[in-house]
Amino acid sequence: QVQLAESGGGLVQAGGSLRLSCAASGRTVGIYGMGWFRQAPGKEREFVAATRWSVGSTLLADSVKGRFTISTDNAKNTVYLQMNSLKPEDTAVYYCAASRTGLFYHPNLYNYWGQGTQVTVSS
Repeated sequence: QVQLAESGGGLVQAGGSLRLSCAASGRTVGIYGMGWFRQAPGKEREFVAATRWSVGSTLLADSVKGRFTISTDNAKNTVYLQMNSLKPEDTAVYYCAASRTGLFYHPNLYNYWGQGTQVTVSS
């Protein structure tokens, strides 16, 4: 099993920045990639970003390109989501996910999930 723990959420004004962290523990060997998703009240969970543990591919949703960056620190088994120029529509619970098989846009293809961290952007 793999355990994922997100941190770094909070309340920020529009235009501000936050950095989310997701620390992975347990059977992390064999994890192919890590993703970030978000879910606003009354909406479906949506893809934000994904990356391989090692150097290589990253994916970003069109809505966050140019504002969000995903990165990893393999030594710490941690993936980060740097969020700049935040907008009120970025308000959601942000979830970290791990996949053993690839990088995907669809949440159903991820094997493990964290509990989520709330991000609230005020206008």
